[in-house]
Amino acid sequence: MSNHGAGDASVIAQETLDIEIEALQRMRSRMDARFNHAVEIVLTMKGRVVVVGMGKSGIIGQKIAATLASTGTPAFFVHPGEAFHGDLGMIRPVDVALLISNSGETEEVLRILPFLEHQQNQIIALTGGMESTLAQHSHVVLDVGAEREACKNNLAPTSSTTNTLAMGDALAVALTVKRDFQPEDFARFHPGGSLGRRLLTRVCDVMQKGPLPVCLPEASFRDVVTSITDGRMGLTLVMDGQDLRGIITDGDLRRAFEAQEDVNQLTAAQMMSPCPLTIDQHMRFAEAEAYMRDEEVRALVVQDEEGQTIGVLQIYDIKNEELSV
Repeated sequence: MSNHGAGDASVIAQETLDIEIEALQRMRSRMDARFNHAVEIVLTMKGRVVVVGMGKSGIIGQKIAATLASTGTPAFFVHPGEAFHGDLGMIRPVDVALLISNSGETEEVLRILPFLEHQQNQIIALTGGMESTLAQHSHVVLDVGAEREACKNNLAPTSSTTNTLAMGDALAVALTVKRDFQPEDFARFHPGGSLGRRLLTRVCDVMQKGPLPVCLPEASFRDVVTSITDGRMGLTLVMDGQDLRGIITDGDLRRAFEAQEDVNQLTAAQMMSPCPLTIDQHMRFAEAEAYMRDEEVRALVVQDEEGQTIGVLQIYDIKNEELSV
């Protein structure tokens, strides 16, 4: 039966966070050379990190394995119950076992120890039981213990799982720094995300290709307007044969109207912006986007290795900036 008079929910939430924050701070104060040893074991391994945990620890373990794998450390999760029904075959002697148990006495996790010791796997334990069976059979023990759970009855895994998750994050981040893991590396493991698309996509993948709107330097104002209208890109390229002479955008047309009483007397050469900005087709889209922001333009002319014009890159979703095109 619920107890609606047990206190303000927001106050309870704050108390919960205070307890977990204190647990994290206490764990932080206990960090020592053992953490460095754990990092070195993973850095020098020839296999993968095999994360094992039961119950809530298993759920946290899955997240730790996913974080490691996505940040350059090969890792996967093995459920200790399934391990005794064939999944032990997934663990090779060159792998490092990361075993999670708050008490250090979780039966399903301990049952794996003889197999790991027989294979001579390196074992890293995340536990609050520093004198436990798990701790005594591990090469490195990282203390994730919490003095008390945030649960009112001090029963439900809360502070302890938060500590474990944070320790896993600390391990993953330390490894990325040691490996000089860059955003481009992260993107390779996340090609479906926005970061992956931005960092892996090349200009040639997203540029507007031919037929491009073009006109001659001597083209009349009417011909320029027709070229821009038919091209549906808001611009036309001024070409002299294969040579790029300039670019005319909607903005150039507006400026021509403001500066000239009779625009019909103007030619493309008189309206164009000479020496338009160009980029190589193999440049990363993220770099091109940054270049466009720096130069405050919405379009770049794309060229190949021989300097021939092969496309136009346009970005329309740059917000909160007045760009001059």
